[in-house]
Amino acid sequence: MSYDKALIAGKLRRWEKHLMRFRLPEWDEIPDFGLYMEQTVDLLRKYLDYLAPELKNEEVVTSSAINNYVRRGIMPGPIKKKYYRPHIAFLLMICTLKQSLNMSMIKIALPTCECSADARCDECAKSPVGSAESSCTSGVRSAYESFISRHDLTAKYFVQQVRLASAALLDHDEKPDIAVQTTEELVASAAIVAGFSRLLAEKLLLLDGKDLSNGGSIDCETDSEPVDAGE
Repeated sequence: MSYDKALIAGKLRRWEKHLMRFRLPEWDEIPDFGLYMEQTVDLLRKYLDYLAPELKNEEVVTSSAINNYVRRGIMPGPIKKKYYRPHIAFLLMICTLKQSLNMSMIKIALPTCECSADARCDECAKSPVGSAESSCTSGVRSAYESFISRHDLTAKYFVQQVRLASAALLDHDEKPDIAVQTTEELVASAAIVAGFSRLLAEKLLLLDGKDLSNGGSIDCETDSEPVDAGE
Protein backbone atom coordinates (compact mmCIF):
# COMPACT_ATOMS: atom_id res chain seq x y z
CA MET A 1 0.00 0.00 0.00
CA SER A 2 1.10 3.54 -0.69
CA TYR A 3 -0.21 6.55 1.23
CA ASP A 4 0.59 10.24 0.93
CA LYS A 5 1.29 11.51 4.46
CA ALA A 6 0.11 15.05 3.75
CA LEU A 7 -3.17 13.77 2.31
CA ILE A 8 -3.78 11.42 5.26
CA ALA A 9 -3.02 14.17 7.80
CA GLY A 10 -5.37 16.55 6.01
CA LYS A 11 -8.14 13.96 5.87
CA LEU A 12 -7.76 13.10 9.55
CA ARG A 13 -8.13 16.77 10.47
CA ARG A 14 -11.13 17.13 8.14
CA TRP A 15 -12.86 14.01 9.51
CA GLU A 16 -12.17 15.12 13.08
CA LYS A 17 -13.81 18.49 12.44
CA HIS A 18 -16.75 16.82 10.73
CA LEU A 19 -17.32 14.36 13.57
CA MET A 20 -16.98 17.00 16.30
CA ARG A 21 -19.75 19.00 14.63
CA PHE A 22 -22.03 16.01 14.10
CA ARG A 23 -25.01 15.57 16.42
CA LEU A 24 -27.94 13.20 16.38
CA PRO A 25 -31.22 15.12 16.80
CA GLU A 26 -32.77 15.60 20.21
CA TRP A 27 -36.07 13.77 20.80
CA ASP A 28 -38.16 16.95 20.48
CA GLU A 29 -36.38 17.87 17.24
CA ILE A 30 -37.66 14.74 15.50
CA PRO A 31 -40.94 15.41 13.62
CA ASP A 32 -44.02 13.66 15.00
CA PHE A 33 -46.68 14.54 12.43
CA GLY A 34 -46.28 11.36 10.39
CA LEU A 35 -43.97 10.88 7.41
CA TYR A 36 -44.40 8.53 4.49
CA MET A 37 -41.58 6.13 3.60
CA GLU A 38 -39.79 8.36 1.07
CA GLN A 39 -39.92 11.34 3.43
CA THR A 40 -38.60 9.18 6.27
CA VAL A 41 -35.68 7.92 4.20
CA ASP A 42 -34.78 11.48 3.13
CA LEU A 43 -34.89 12.68 6.73
CA LEU A 44 -32.68 9.84 7.95
CA ARG A 45 -30.10 10.57 5.26
CA LYS A 46 -29.99 14.14 6.50
CA TYR A 47 -29.66 13.13 10.14
CA LEU A 48 -27.06 10.43 9.57
CA ASP A 49 -24.49 12.66 7.94
CA TYR A 50 -21.50 10.74 9.29
CA LEU A 51 -19.23 10.60 6.31
CA ALA A 52 -17.42 13.38 4.52
CA PRO A 53 -19.13 14.14 1.16
CA GLU A 54 -16.63 12.32 -1.04
CA LEU A 55 -17.15 9.04 0.86
CA LYS A 56 -20.92 8.78 0.54
CA ASN A 57 -21.01 5.95 -1.98
CA GLU A 58 -23.45 3.78 -0.02
CA GLU A 59 -26.99 4.50 1.06
CA VAL A 60 -27.30 5.01 4.80
CA VAL A 61 -30.81 3.55 4.76
CA THR A 62 -33.30 2.30 2.17
CA SER A 63 -37.02 1.62 2.17
CA SER A 64 -36.39 -2.11 1.77
CA ALA A 65 -34.10 -2.08 4.81
CA ILE A 66 -36.76 -0.33 6.91
CA ASN A 67 -39.38 -2.87 5.83
CA ASN A 68 -36.97 -5.62 6.84
CA TYR A 69 -36.46 -4.11 10.31
CA VAL A 70 -40.22 -4.06 10.83
CA ARG A 71 -40.68 -7.59 9.49
CA ARG A 72 -38.02 -8.93 11.84
CA GLY A 73 -39.57 -7.19 14.83
CA ILE A 74 -36.58 -4.94 15.45
CA MET A 75 -38.77 -1.83 15.41
CA PRO A 76 -42.53 -1.10 15.45
CA GLY A 77 -44.34 -0.88 12.14
CA PRO A 78 -45.72 2.33 10.61
CA ILE A 79 -49.15 3.63 11.59
CA LYS A 80 -51.31 3.79 8.47
CA LYS A 81 -48.13 3.89 6.37
CA LYS A 82 -46.71 6.81 8.34
CA TYR A 83 -43.65 6.98 10.57
CA TYR A 84 -43.73 9.07 13.73
CA ARG A 85 -41.12 10.23 16.25
CA PRO A 86 -40.68 6.82 17.97
CA HIS A 87 -40.20 5.10 14.58
CA ILE A 88 -37.56 7.61 13.52
CA ALA A 89 -35.80 7.31 16.88
CA PHE A 90 -35.67 3.52 16.41
CA LEU A 91 -34.26 3.97 12.91
CA LEU A 92 -31.58 6.40 14.06
CA MET A 93 -30.42 3.91 16.69
CA ILE A 94 -30.57 0.97 14.27
CA CYS A 95 -28.65 2.76 11.51
CA THR A 96 -25.98 3.82 13.98
CA LEU A 97 -25.60 0.44 15.67
CA LYS A 98 -25.59 -1.60 12.45
CA GLN A 99 -22.13 -0.23 11.71
CA SER A 100 -20.80 -2.58 14.37
CA LEU A 101 -23.52 -5.06 15.42
CA ASN A 102 -25.62 -7.58 13.52
CA MET A 103 -29.40 -7.34 13.56
CA SER A 104 -29.94 -10.06 16.16
CA MET A 105 -27.71 -8.18 18.60
CA ILE A 106 -29.35 -4.84 17.79
CA LYS A 107 -32.77 -6.34 18.52
CA ILE A 108 -31.56 -7.25 22.02
CA ALA A 109 -30.06 -3.80 22.57
CA LEU A 110 -33.15 -1.79 21.62
CA PRO A 111 -36.25 -1.14 23.75
CA THR A 112 -39.36 -3.20 23.01
CA CYS A 113 -42.61 -1.86 21.59
CA GLU A 114 -45.55 -4.02 20.55
CA CYS A 115 -46.84 -1.65 17.86
CA SER A 116 -47.11 -3.28 14.44
CA ALA A 117 -48.09 -2.26 10.94
CA ASP A 118 -51.33 -0.25 11.05
CA ALA A 119 -51.99 -1.30 14.66
CA ARG A 120 -50.73 0.42 17.77
CA CYS A 121 -50.04 -1.51 20.95
CA ASP A 122 -52.60 -1.24 23.76
CA GLU A 123 -50.56 1.37 25.62
CA CYS A 124 -49.95 3.55 22.57
CA ALA A 125 -53.57 3.21 21.43
CA LYS A 126 -54.70 4.98 24.61
CA SER A 127 -52.87 8.14 23.55
CA PRO A 128 -53.37 9.60 20.06
CA VAL A 129 -50.18 10.42 18.21
CA GLY A 130 -48.92 13.82 19.33
CA SER A 131 -50.69 13.71 22.71
CA ALA A 132 -49.36 12.69 26.11
CA GLU A 133 -46.85 9.87 25.83
CA SER A 134 -47.83 6.29 26.60
CA SER A 135 -45.50 4.23 28.76
CA CYS A 136 -44.40 2.49 25.55
CA THR A 137 -43.39 5.75 23.85
CA SER A 138 -41.87 7.03 27.08
CA GLY A 139 -39.62 3.97 27.16
CA VAL A 140 -38.46 4.61 23.61
CA ARG A 141 -37.81 8.26 24.45
CA SER A 142 -35.76 7.37 27.51
CA ALA A 143 -33.69 4.86 25.56
CA TYR A 144 -33.14 7.30 22.69
CA GLU A 145 -32.13 10.21 24.92
CA SER A 146 -29.64 7.98 26.73
CA PHE A 147 -28.35 6.75 23.36
CA ILE A 148 -27.68 10.19 21.86
CA SER A 149 -25.99 11.37 25.05
CA ARG A 150 -23.67 8.37 24.96
CA HIS A 151 -23.15 8.85 21.21
CA ASP A 152 -21.97 12.43 21.72
CA LEU A 153 -19.58 11.52 24.54
CA THR A 154 -18.20 8.54 22.65
CA ALA A 155 -17.62 10.60 19.50
CA LYS A 156 -15.52 13.07 21.49
CA TYR A 157 -13.60 10.24 23.16
CA PHE A 158 -13.00 8.60 19.77
CA VAL A 159 -11.63 11.83 18.31
CA GLN A 160 -9.23 12.16 21.26
CA GLN A 161 -7.98 8.60 20.84
CA VAL A 162 -7.47 8.96 17.09
CA ARG A 163 -5.58 12.20 17.70
CA LEU A 164 -3.25 10.39 20.11
CA ALA A 165 -2.79 7.38 17.84
CA SER A 166 -2.10 9.64 14.84
CA ALA A 167 0.38 11.94 16.61
CA ALA A 168 3.27 10.99 14.32
CA LEU A 169 1.18 11.33 11.17
CA LEU A 170 -0.04 14.74 12.34
CA ASP A 171 3.49 15.84 13.32
CA HIS A 172 2.59 16.46 16.96
CA ASP A 173 5.50 17.10 19.32
CA GLU A 174 4.30 14.59 21.90
CA LYS A 175 3.96 11.04 20.63
CA PRO A 176 2.48 8.57 23.16
CA ASP A 177 3.33 4.88 23.11
CA ILE A 178 0.06 4.14 21.32
CA ALA A 179 1.02 6.39 18.40
CA VAL A 180 1.37 4.66 15.03
CA GLN A 181 4.16 5.43 12.60
CA THR A 182 2.37 4.71 9.34
CA THR A 183 -1.10 4.83 7.86
CA GLU A 184 -1.02 1.04 7.52
CA GLU A 185 -0.55 0.77 11.29
CA LEU A 186 -3.45 3.18 11.87
CA VAL A 187 -5.71 1.10 9.63
CA ALA A 188 -4.75 -2.07 11.50
CA SER A 189 -5.24 -0.42 14.90
CA ALA A 190 -8.66 0.93 13.95
CA ALA A 191 -9.78 -2.47 12.68
CA ILE A 192 -8.49 -4.25 15.80
CA VAL A 193 -10.23 -1.78 18.13
CA ALA A 194 -13.45 -2.22 16.15
CA GLY A 195 -13.21 -5.99 16.56
CA PHE A 196 -12.61 -5.81 20.31
CA SER A 197 -15.42 -3.26 20.72
CA ARG A 198 -17.90 -5.44 18.86
CA LEU A 199 -16.87 -8.50 20.88
CA LEU A 200 -17.36 -6.64 24.18
CA ALA A 201 -20.77 -5.30 23.14
CA GLU A 202 -21.98 -8.74 22.04
CA LYS A 203 -20.72 -10.47 25.20
CA LEU A 204 -22.52 -7.94 27.38
CA LEU A 205 -25.75 -8.21 25.37
CA LEU A 206 -25.71 -11.99 25.77
CA LEU A 207 -25.61 -11.55 29.57
CA ASP A 208 -28.97 -9.77 29.59
CA GLY A 209 -31.29 -11.45 32.12
CA LYS A 210 -28.57 -13.70 33.53
CA ASP A 211 -26.96 -13.81 36.98
CA LEU A 212 -24.11 -15.64 38.71
CA SER A 213 -26.06 -18.92 38.62
CA ASN A 214 -26.43 -19.08 34.85
CA GLY A 215 -24.17 -16.41 33.38
CA GLY A 216 -21.03 -18.48 32.97
CA SER A 217 -17.71 -18.36 34.78
CA ILE A 218 -16.28 -15.20 36.32
CA ASP A 219 -13.00 -16.91 37.19
CA CYS A 220 -10.15 -14.57 36.28
CA GLU A 221 -7.53 -17.32 36.18
CA THR A 222 -6.03 -17.67 32.71
CA ASP A 223 -6.28 -21.07 31.08
CA SER A 224 -5.85 -22.53 27.63
CA GLU A 225 -9.50 -23.35 27.10
CA PRO A 226 -11.43 -21.28 24.53
CA VAL A 227 -13.92 -18.83 26.04
CA ASP A 228 -17.55 -19.18 24.97
CA ALA A 229 -19.51 -16.08 24.00
CA GLY A 230 -21.58 -16.30 27.16
CA GLU A 231 -18.67 -16.84 29.56
